[in-house]
Amino acid sequence: MLNLVWPIFIIISFSYAILTGNLANLNTSIFESVESAVNLTITMLGTMCLWSGIINVAVNTNIMKLINKLLKPIIRFLFPEIKENRKAQDEISMNMIANILGLGNAATPLGLKAMETLQKENKNKKQLSNSMIMLIVLNTASIQLIPTTIIAIRTSLESENPTSIIFPVWVATICAGITGITVTKLLIKHANKKERL
Repeated sequence: MLNLVWPIFIIISFSYAILTGNLANLNTSIFESVESAVNLTITMLGTMCLWSGIINVAVNTNIMKLINKLLKPIIRFLFPEIKENRKAQDEISMNMIANILGLGNAATPLGLKAMETLQKENKNKKQLSNSMIMLIVLNTASIQLIPTTIIAIRTSLESENPTSIIFPVWVATICAGITGITVTKLLIKHANKKERL
């Protein structure tokens, strides 16, 4: 769908610029956009490298074991089906930590890894298991303590206070996380009751 939408937008933009005599403004905006995109990419790359490096250091130290222990009761509550699957618990834990640190791009491959492990345990390969659904919900409405990506974007756009977004992000992501988890748990409970009947 996007393969069709974007070319249409580009054609409309060029046509409108030619008809209204704004071709020079269009050229200027293209070069300014490219420059800001490159600056944003460099800023985000640096931020991601920093946090990915910190996570890699944490993985090879006792810090990760400590964090896994702290997250274990939460993971057992959210994913009761995988109590015995240590590998899945560790991968979900890593994914949750990446999301908490606001590293959406780093969290994605970790989430996919956890999803692959959960799929191996899944009895019905054509249907998502309850654990897989919960993992998707957690990734979609992830609680973020440090919204790294947003701070990087605000910094690249020369915001006077790029970290002022932190408290609103806490409120929004905590509300989204609690709502998502509650609704998912209720729907899973309802589906399990239907299966029994």
